[in-house]
Amino acid sequence: MYWNYVYLLVAILFEVVATTALKETYGFTRLIPSLVAIVGYALAFYFLSLTLRTMPVGVVYAIWCGAGIIFITMIGWVWFRQALDLPALIGMGFIMAGVMIINLFSKTLIH
Repeated sequence: MYWNYVYLLVAILFEVVATTALKETYGFTRLIPSLVAIVGYALAFYFLSLTLRTMPVGVVYAIWCGAGIIFITMIGWVWFRQALDLPALIGMGFIMAGVMIINLFSKTLIH
């Protein structure tokens, strides 16, 4: 079970790198960010598929999306200087709470 979380974390990190690069592709008109995005998504889905061998797809996807949203939003805030208002921060707090509830209390993770 431990490796499933490692694979999921690696998948999330590759997805975050790929999504960050995607913003810099300018519609896939810039080569290096485009390659980073394509390779990043390919690796993200590969590691996600390893996780899905033994964990329920709904739970994995909820964790993947929630963590991805939080990481991408933080990168947008720090790197791209995108503003976050109070409703955005509250919403992300709910997302984080949901991911934590799934990880701490859900019995569906045990397969």
